[in-house]
Amino acid sequence: MKDVTQFTEGWTLRHEGAALPASVPGCVHTDLLAAGAIPDPYLGENEHAVAWVARRDWTYTNALPAGGGHERTDLVFDGLDTVAGIAVAGEAIGRTRNMHRGYRFDVTGLEGSDLEVRFTSAYTEAEAQRDRLGLRPNSYPEPFQYLRKMACSFGWDWGPTLVTAGMWRPVRIERWSTARIEGVRPLVTVSDAGTGRVDLRIGIERTASGAGQRLRARARAAGAEAEVRFDGDEAAVVLQVEDPELWWPRGYGQQPLYDLELTLLTADGAALDTWTRRIGFRTVELRQQPDAYGTGFTLAVNGTPLFARGVNWIPDDALPSRITPARYRARLEQAAAANVDLVRIWGGGIYEDEAFYDACDELGLLVWQDFPFACAAYPEEQPLRGEVEAEARENVVRLMPHPSLILWNGNNENLWGFRDWEWEPQLAGDSWGEGYYLGLLPRVVAELDPTRPYTAGSPWSGSWDHHPNDPAHGTHHSWEVWNRDDYTDYLAEVPRFVAEFGWQAPAAWETLRRAVGTEALDPESDAMRHRQKAIDGQEKLSRGLARHFTPPAAGDFDRWHYLTQLNQCRAFATGIEHWRAHWPRCAGTVAWQINDCWPVTSWSAIDGDGRQKPFYYELRRLYADRLLTLQPRDGQLAVIADNQGAGEWAATVRLRRLAVDGAVLGEAEVRVVAGPRSVAYATVPGELLPPVGGAKEFLVADADGDAEAGGLRALHFPVRDKDFGYPQAEYEVAVERSDVVITARTLVRDLLLQADRLAPGAVADTGRVTLLPGERVRIGVRGWDRPDAAAAQAALFAVNAAAPEATA
Repeated sequence: MKDVTQFTEGWTLRHEGAALPASVPGCVHTDLLAAGAIPDPYLGENEHAVAWVARRDWTYTNALPAGGGHERTDLVFDGLDTVAGIAVAGEAIGRTRNMHRGYRFDVTGLEGSDLEVRFTSAYTEAEAQRDRLGLRPNSYPEPFQYLRKMACSFGWDWGPTLVTAGMWRPVRIERWSTARIEGVRPLVTVSDAGTGRVDLRIGIERTASGAGQRLRARARAAGAEAEVRFDGDEAAVVLQVEDPELWWPRGYGQQPLYDLELTLLTADGAALDTWTRRIGFRTVELRQQPDAYGTGFTLAVNGTPLFARGVNWIPDDALPSRITPARYRARLEQAAAANVDLVRIWGGGIYEDEAFYDACDELGLLVWQDFPFACAAYPEEQPLRGEVEAEARENVVRLMPHPSLILWNGNNENLWGFRDWEWEPQLAGDSWGEGYYLGLLPRVVAELDPTRPYTAGSPWSGSWDHHPNDPAHGTHHSWEVWNRDDYTDYLAEVPRFVAEFGWQAPAAWETLRRAVGTEALDPESDAMRHRQKAIDGQEKLSRGLARHFTPPAAGDFDRWHYLTQLNQCRAFATGIEHWRAHWPRCAGTVAWQINDCWPVTSWSAIDGDGRQKPFYYELRRLYADRLLTLQPRDGQLAVIADNQGAGEWAATVRLRRLAVDGAVLGEAEVRVVAGPRSVAYATVPGELLPPVGGAKEFLVADADGDAEAGGLRALHFPVRDKDFGYPQAEYEVAVERSDVVITARTLVRDLLLQADRLAPGAVADTGRVTLLPGERVRIGVRGWDRPDAAAAQAALFAVNAAAPEATA
């Protein structure tokens, strides 16, 4: 039987003549940090102080473990970042140039010898390829498209420039005799009759002694078993599973997983090697039929079309070797708890670790996987083209057992960039990646994984017959709103599928305090500016704020912090409520973004320290099965009930036209019945509409009980906050155990408890909430060891409360 030993101990990093202990998996930055040789690049402006690391070459050394007992010994690297030469006993045995691949080297007879892994600076390689192939355009002033490495290592509009090197995934020693399993492709399908089929395509590698042997393989899954004999080094075996339980995305059903086991056997039945994975039985379609509105983009699982409630995922750490299975699980559980059902792995990052996809399988989170191409013209010449095909083949086969994986996507924004970002004249006929997205990658997917759909890019309209980012066709990225317009402009379009859109806000208060220090908590401080990587990002934040709120006084960081976070919530609510209301014409939103890779001002719902920003709670509301909104419909204001649940939603909606002092100026009830996975609406009676441009009245819609009793609420204010005549907020605060209980004496608009101001680890269970006079809200807080009403008072903010102390 094959013997596998993890090769993680005894590694040394050579640094300026000194030998530092090295961790594997890891990278140069993490090893230097552990040795105290560099400061934490996430604190202050230390990112600049460690820039030199990326420009150096680095060498890791160890000795190959002694041992034998098998015909063959392999040294296996699951990931080398990125350009490396491997030498044993002073002799080169291989060279690598792709972070996204694994590597295997035959070291038989070299056991106990000295091993060196010499990393060349990624800049050296990328700049050499750029000089050889010619300059090609990209969105950032770094040469990331000239080698196969995580693009955002070179910085992004939310990330630091930390160009890593090292053995970022596990290293092991494999010893084997006769033969081993080289690769397995499980094609898992379900027939119309409900029968599961697992079609296994198997490849093996033999030693000289195994060349003439008649080997066989036995496969088992879900009670089914089958065997096949090898005539050469390839074989196929099929398992038929009667009436398997279907795997569903969360909210649509359960996520049953079945163990699939393959054993390689000698002719007399001795086991040589095993391969095991978990699989799930489901079907997936991408429906792109033309219709009266253009060309659809609707995902369907087990024949059920769904409105995708999605988020974009970036690498969860700029030093990705630090992301543990527990961290993946925690972050994805946060996404699931926010009612997310789809996670798009963005193309400027990586193919994630198995632990990511395992968690998605278990949690019912659908995975949209970008191939790693983003925001640049990528050369198609060798050696890059060969590396692209090799990595695509390896990762398609590696990831295809996971039922959560439902879509392969060729790239992020490159087809759009070619058409709109003045790339075409700059390229002057040079290759730029089109051959990958429309030729190589769809061919690889069709050959290796025909069970899943492929789309050439995001955004993409299906062909060059339409603009790549045409909202009427395929996927759409809505960035003009953040970059130039106001978020109310989301209401002007109904895209078929919104794959990216977003609005920025700073990280949580405690995250910023830790990262920049209390004295630097000022939007204009150098340390805060350093955490704004978007072009004119602070100016865009200020411009977006001024359109809706009276800007806070200079020096009032707390008010600025609260209002920018609130404005992020309002922006996402405006878009998602509008687009959900137009299901099935619009078939999904994928918010940019769920996570951060360091402490930064960005579009995220969860910041770089893992804290949930106010937007996180808003996302949970916006992605709940039932969403109540007040939206324009057919030229009138309407109550809209969006029901993405499996049962009917018959709602009695209480409408009240209120004065700012809480007086009821008009009241009525309307009935809205939304069937499963559907949208229904009822027009608001004209007499209940607040005057257009009025500053003293607003409309409240409550479904299934008022908000205090747990019902759903929607609000309509006829003017923006800065123009509305809010009363000064008055409310009472009490603490019961660790709960904070707030009772409103007046209208209190968008009350928010920032729990991390109570204690660094404190977490609240509620986001922003609007209270009418006399209403009460109970906010649960965990991680708060010393509950105190005065502390709670100081951590509360509201639109119509200029400062926390004003509400006492």
